[in-house]
Amino acid sequence: MAKNKKINISYYLLLPFWYLLSVLPFPVLYLLADFAFFIVYRVTGYRKQIVLTNLRNSFPEKTEAEINDIARKFYGYLCDMFLETFVTLTISRKKMLERCQFDPEALALFNRMADEDKSSVLVMGHYGNWEWAGNTFALCCRQRLYVIYHPLASESFNRLMFKIRSRFGNGLIAMKDTGRAMLGYRNEVTTTAFIADQTPSNTYAYWTNFLNQDTPVFWGTEKIAGKFNYPVIYVTVKRAKRGYYRIYAEMLEENPAQTREGEISEKHTRKLEQDIKEQPEIWLWSHRRWKHSRRTD
Repeated sequence: MAKNKKINISYYLLLPFWYLLSVLPFPVLYLLADFAFFIVYRVTGYRKQIVLTNLRNSFPEKTEAEINDIARKFYGYLCDMFLETFVTLTISRKKMLERCQFDPEALALFNRMADEDKSSVLVMGHYGNWEWAGNTFALCCRQRLYVIYHPLASESFNRLMFKIRSRFGNGLIAMKDTGRAMLGYRNEVTTTAFIADQTPSNTYAYWTNFLNQDTPVFWGTEKIAGKFNYPVIYVTVKRAKRGYYRIYAEMLEENPAQTREGEISEKHTRKLEQDIKEQPEIWLWSHRRWKHSRRTD
């Protein structure tokens, strides 16, 4: 009880500050992001060695100058996206759709799924502004989006992120509850979103080469899609310019129940790898993606 009271107090004490950030004009927001970049990159060097090591291992063909340039751009993007996330607390629907838009072909694909009364599985990575993409989906698509997520360690921040992610009507499902929750809404036409580049344990994972490294991939996307035989759609969010994003989507597998084991996991991993190579600075390089080694016993 005391712990919950402490969480509630910290949440409500910080809420006015979070709302203040959300109403800042975008030029002011990005000035603040520039200052945050100076602190995070130049002063504290937040996870800098992790970022540089990840980049060096992923792009052994690049020079040290090229690696440092990507790292610098990544930190600038990270600060932008962090502050952009708070904007969702108060941004209007019109402004959201100006800032993050569906590519017409991507929207047509989800409309086709709705017309055919087909639920689907959406798979993407921590690439581009995935938070804004969820909001845009809720505003543009006829099926409800359910997002599979890992609850954050900070209860107060987790509560805030739940509020941000569900503001326009999206549902959130903790990863441990995925199967049971999907059974509960199987009679609805939905899209269930999986972020595929999180780090699973090395005991239950599909292993492949990703960005020149032996990498574990969650089985969840593939196994769930196969169990329900939901078409798998790959989604990517590319940054057109600062503060503006575009969502692209393509059908990855129409009949997942008929695929070979590992086939879907390999497909979405290759798609994400291709996107990262095209615009490397907007992937989450500070994530400890390669902290596990493959078991050989």
